[in-house]
Amino acid sequence: MFQLNVFYPNSPDAQFDMDYYLAKHMPLVQERLGANCKGYSVQSGLSGGAPGQPATFLTIASVDVASLDDYGKAMALHGAEIMGDVPNFTNIKPSIQISETKT
Repeated sequence: MFQLNVFYPNSPDAQFDMDYYLAKHMPLVQERLGANCKGYSVQSGLSGGAPGQPATFLTIASVDVASLDDYGKAMALHGAEIMGDVPNFTNIKPSIQISETKT
């Protein structure tokens, strides 16, 4: 299993529409990735390393995929649409990391 992690860093001018993200963007991602998408979770940052500190990331999304090859094919077809939706919910440039899940 592999995990796509998308990090939205916090900054003083960061804007993020969580309602849009949950209702529109993540369902779009799930639909475009198809059966290869085994699920996703979204974390909303509350604080940094200690209570009262600003969150390092406003949002972190994790998407579980079974096949990197199928993920690559889906992104080749739908990546522009998915990334083109980003300005609809944030002014943050996301950082993306693909990881292999170890158990």
